[in-house]
Amino acid sequence: EAVAICFLHSYINPEHERRAAEICRQQMSGTYVTASHEVLPVYREFERFSTTVVSAAIGPITEHYLRALIGKMEELGFRGAFYLVQGGGLVQTVEESMRRAVSLIGSGPAAAPAGAIRLGQINGRNNLFSVDMGGTSFDVCLIRQGNIPNTDFNWVGEELVAMKMVDVPSVGAGGGSIAWLNSLGLLQVGPQSAGADPGPACYGKGGAQPTVTDADLVLGYIPADYFLGGEIALGTKNAEIAIRAVAEPLGLDIPAAAMTIFTTVNSVMADKMVEISTKRGYDVRDFALVVGGGAGPVHGAHLAELLEIPTVIIPRYAATYSAFGMLNMEVGRDFARSVISRRSLLDLERLNGLFAGMEIEAQQVLGDIGIAPRDIVLKRSLEMRYLGQFHEVEVSEVPKGTVGPRELEEIVQAFHRRHQDLFTFNMPEREVEFLNARLKATARQEPLHLAEIAPATEPLDRALKRRRPMLWSLARGYEETPVYDGTRLACGHRVEGPAIIEEPLTTVVIPDSFVCTVDSVKNYILTRR
Repeated sequence: EAVAICFLHSYINPEHERRAAEICRQQMSGTYVTASHEVLPVYREFERFSTTVVSAAIGPITEHYLRALIGKMEELGFRGAFYLVQGGGLVQTVEESMRRAVSLIGSGPAAAPAGAIRLGQINGRNNLFSVDMGGTSFDVCLIRQGNIPNTDFNWVGEELVAMKMVDVPSVGAGGGSIAWLNSLGLLQVGPQSAGADPGPACYGKGGAQPTVTDADLVLGYIPADYFLGGEIALGTKNAEIAIRAVAEPLGLDIPAAAMTIFTTVNSVMADKMVEISTKRGYDVRDFALVVGGGAGPVHGAHLAELLEIPTVIIPRYAATYSAFGMLNMEVGRDFARSVISRRSLLDLERLNGLFAGMEIEAQQVLGDIGIAPRDIVLKRSLEMRYLGQFHEVEVSEVPKGTVGPRELEEIVQAFHRRHQDLFTFNMPEREVEFLNARLKATARQEPLHLAEIAPATEPLDRALKRRRPMLWSLARGYEETPVYDGTRLACGHRVEGPAIIEEPLTTVVIPDSFVCTVDSVKNYILTRR
């Protein structure tokens, strides 16, 4: 069904591997054939072989599914261009995606950070934490100075995939995450999830285990009668029955147990964010929090409060956050070739030849899908490290044209700065080693235009839907809290917490320590008082 071809040194000279692939395709008609130089033409044979094998393993089912999908779309009259998100943060054609199926791994979470950057641009911020809290997971991406981080080594199950992917660590914390007691009798939330079917107990579809959504409902944060704009009626009684299963062993009443579930899942998410930022030497308080996902806006402000993050940006379309991110992604492809040389031994002629070869290939690949040469943007980078290190740093300050001794010195100095930026130290006295030359080729595009909304002309109380009891503090008990109709809010409206804003697909929870303002494109900007 599939063949993976991997020759030891094909990253330097792929001719034999290319010929082997030709023979297999001739002799094994209908078999999915892939070769390592087509997937990952860089050194480190284990990583290259493993990645190629994974691509071959998922290639046939990917190709079958996509051909069937395209056929059905054409049958229904679709005549447009159809693209797929790649795990590396770019968008590519279906044909390219079928040829390099492994590039699709990680594509789901890869889209949201591009949306965060666009929202940050609108609000004048480029240091961002993009978080997406859906039904099963909490996906996090730390964006500094408008740059989306990547990782080159990813374990998918027991297989290593060495393709460049957007660095979006996840933790099992979502609206469907199940609350349970461990062997010590302590409450934990996740990573198990009730999923969408049967889903949380409050869905009334047979789910009996308490989830984060059940806790949100009992606390009053989400509406029983306006979930998904009223399409789904939530059962508070079912949620209370489910939560009782953990409340009684803990000696808590149901509201206290619901609050414990809520604060526990927030702590799990906060711990992940601190882990990511601390590992890179950053303070979470220096970042704005961009919150998406169906459950994200319910927990976003409390998460920011826990971490002392001053600003939270919640898009009106938070439930479709990743889809919005896709609209902000660039069509393109990443290319790579191995250099493997100390600076003192670096052959600049060979380095320039590698970049020139990749640029020719990039022009051809993007030209084949109708991108004019003048609209192709090429960005070079080099992966470098100090001699003796086992991890490399990608340096993007690589000039166009010929790299000579002066340009090389500038690249090395940029590496020292980048290492300092990432790890809070550098070693300029150490020999520098060059590993891989990379090229990012994209189609030039304008930033996605978001329609501006009219300034507020009516007082805020015109948007007040009702009040309902909500539990903000166990000491104070349930308090009648204003609920505002998000569809009636306009640019400049200011909502002071505690309050709730209800959109058909999003519920924004505003604690008393935050003030929410509506910006010009209908984002909700929460600021700590």
